[in-house]
Amino acid sequence: MPAPSGPSIPQAERTSCVRKPSTGFTLIELSIALAVLAVLVTMAAPTLKLQAQRQRETELRAALRDIRGALDAYKQAAKDGRIKLPADASGYPPTLATLVDGVADSGRSDGQRIYFLRRLPRDPLVDSGDWGLRSYASPPESPSPGADVFDVYSRAPGTGLNGVPYRSW
Repeated sequence: MPAPSGPSIPQAERTSCVRKPSTGFTLIELSIALAVLAVLVTMAAPTLKLQAQRQRETELRAALRDIRGALDAYKQAAKDGRIKLPADASGYPPTLATLVDGVADSGRSDGQRIYFLRRLPRDPLVDSGDWGLRSYASPPESPSPGADVFDVYSRAPGTGLNGVPYRSW
């Protein structure tokens, strides 16, 4: 075999001159991507918080509507004579549990009961889920419990997105 003509370059030097394209990201590219992501998360956080508050307030409205509807239905049943009440009673249930447990239907002889709620909704803004109770005899400005349940209110502190305190809903 003939010898190669011209100067001979060792194999190790020939491969080191060829540059391979780099794969991956540089530290600067990763830092910029992380900074952009942090800005996006910072901008989205208040929106997510507002959306969560709006959802809880929607649940509160629905729960109040359900309970107040059941209170009105109890009062109507008492007015129609389907519920036996003492002469001095206001016509509203003695407790919220009465709406779930039901009362005997005086219009039927078979002992059938009238139920007004399947379950008592909880207050979504209070950890305990308990409602504030207002009796028929208490004034609206300072609601207090009594012999019956005329209305319910949230015990949550603070004000809703509509500017009205939760207690006044």
